[in-house]
Amino acid sequence: MATASKKAPAAKKRTPNAAFMKPLTPDAALAAVIGNKPLPRTEIVKQLWVYIKAHNLQDAKNKRMINADAKLKALFGKPQVSMFELAGLIGKHVS
Repeated sequence: MATASKKAPAAKKRTPNAAFMKPLTPDAALAAVIGNKPLPRTEIVKQLWVYIKAHNLQDAKNKRMINADAKLKALFGKPQVSMFELAGLIGKHVS
């Protein structure tokens, strides 16, 4: 009894969604944190995390929460946000 080995179909290489790669211009509140040059949405989130980690703004007990300093409070509109809210909050501050 020989079992035939089936080959899995070759996975297609994912192409990045053009909407995510389009450079967006940050408003004044966001520019205070990441700079004012246009960046893709993915890069904006990455730069925010660099700022959050550099200023030690993750909550000590619950790492999923981000404590806002003065710059981030202007961006978030509240003193603490969840990391899952981060990408949604960015949309209000780019054009």
